[in-house]
Amino acid sequence: MNEPLYLTPAEIAETTIQIGIKKTKNSSLNLFLLGILAGVFIAFASEGSNMAAFNLFAKPETYGLGKALAGAIFGTGLMLVVIAGGELFTGNTLIFTGVLDKRISWKGMFRNWFFVYLGNFVGSVFIAYMMNESGLFSSGANVLGAVTIKIATYKVALTFSQAFYLGIMCNWLVCLAVWMAYGAKDMSGKIWAIFFPIWLFITSGFEHSVANMYYIPAGIFAKTNPAWAQAALALGVSEEKLAHLNWNTFLVNNLLPVTLGNIVGGALFVGGIYWFVYLRKPSLAKKH
Repeated sequence: MNEPLYLTPAEIAETTIQIGIKKTKNSSLNLFLLGILAGVFIAFASEGSNMAAFNLFAKPETYGLGKALAGAIFGTGLMLVVIAGGELFTGNTLIFTGVLDKRISWKGMFRNWFFVYLGNFVGSVFIAYMMNESGLFSSGANVLGAVTIKIATYKVALTFSQAFYLGIMCNWLVCLAVWMAYGAKDMSGKIWAIFFPIWLFITSGFEHSVANMYYIPAGIFAKTNPAWAQAALALGVSEEKLAHLNWNTFLVNNLLPVTLGNIVGGALFVGGIYWFVYLRKPSLAKKH
């Protein structure tokens, strides 16, 4: 009888902890470098999905179709992280499962998160910078540049609570994608496990902290180009919103609440709940 090509949910929970243990034992330099790679992979997915859908994004009546098309492309980023190799902060919130099971220390988890998050930031902003320097934002008679700016202005205009809840829902789905990829024993299974939840999260319009490390800096860089800024104004971005797009609003208005939401969505609603259901050991007091 052939073995199944996937793990049961209980087996995935144990595998998640074992992977988390390995992640927390990696050197800080390796975590930082693998974090840069993951940031690059997610940024490639972000710019590629924008390139595919920017004309659809520019029109209200085709906006949803644009999100669906972008979502179909975006999953490539997480596939590269999981299969080619990378350390992604959002997926690494699942390390919390091992902390709950007392097999990973809080210090080990936070060290991993710190160096990976830093690497993700460097990798994502690097691709945003190169995209700006490449001139590709002139695509479609400057509409790609305009849409890049418009997306960024929308993200920094979210309220703290909006960004927080959008961050929760995003990483709930992202970590389910990672969770199922852990459960697949072959490469094709991992690809399909990643594809659909990521397609759903992008189509839904949720907020991913690492993706935003590309989207918002790309908009900040793009707005310095007069042609792209003018095209953004023609798309309905006001002068006030353009002025509101800067590094401070990126970090405070978006990245902070989205990161917190991502932690809740991944650590608690995926790792925490599955640990409670499949791995939690009842206390001796309750047994008696």
